[in-house]
Amino acid sequence: MTTCGCAHHTPPEVFENVTLVANDRVAEGVGLVTFDAPRIARDVQPGQFVHVRIAYGVDYLLRRPFSVYRTHGDRLEILYQVVGRGTRDLALATPGTEMDMVGPLGCGWRVAEDTAHALLVSGGLGAAPLGMLAEELAVRGIAVTVAMGAPCGERLVGRDLFERVARRVEIATDDGSCGTAGFVTGVCGEMIVEGGYDVVYTCGPEPMQRIVAAQAADAGVACQVSLERLMACGIGVCLSCVVETKCGFRRACVDGPVFYAKEIVWGSVYDGSCEL
Repeated sequence: MTTCGCAHHTPPEVFENVTLVANDRVAEGVGLVTFDAPRIARDVQPGQFVHVRIAYGVDYLLRRPFSVYRTHGDRLEILYQVVGRGTRDLALATPGTEMDMVGPLGCGWRVAEDTAHALLVSGGLGAAPLGMLAEELAVRGIAVTVAMGAPCGERLVGRDLFERVARRVEIATDDGSCGTAGFVTGVCGEMIVEGGYDVVYTCGPEPMQRIVAAQAADAGVACQVSLERLMACGIGVCLSCVVETKCGFRRACVDGPVFYAKEIVWGSVYDGSCEL
């Protein structure tokens, strides 16, 4: 029997006025922003996202969705890549800037009670929804192994966090500047064959996730994927973020963004090309 969509209870989302407290460049075109957001930070679960109104005006009628990378106390962190007007303006925002945020939104990662060892596979900015998960698994005493890939060594965002909490981190870069030369799918494919994992969690470009899902399925290992879609409303009303599953079309903003890989119909993948 296939059960699609959100499989666990999440707290209701809240509207919160938030204050930007730090905004750091962590790689070329990639930033890490920290917000003081006590109400949302308290309730957000690994894999969930928030909707941020970066500024006001015609270009900001819609909020921008961002995965929550980490939380600590009243603060939450977001990794973002500068790809459009919204993220360009976010990159220029300085400490003390006030914004508003809705969250936590969506369904995050599921962790089965009998999980002993998890493999996290990150491609590029796919580290964004995996950071909080890695920390949570480590706190719960679950062994964490990470395979991460990027175009080059400088773009290995989240590496410090993963190396702090994981027992093993394997790296692949397209240009060979760090770790194995090639795609992360080659590295994680070998790791999955080695065995010993109860679950694979992955986020990155969907063609990459499709391969990782197939590798996990071939090895008989459960796999969860975090899918990126345009999310205009974030609450399941506008239907701009649908994902085709074996149970029909589901909304990434409320039924995801995390799905069981076995549910996804991979016939037409999303290339991630949207300007935020």
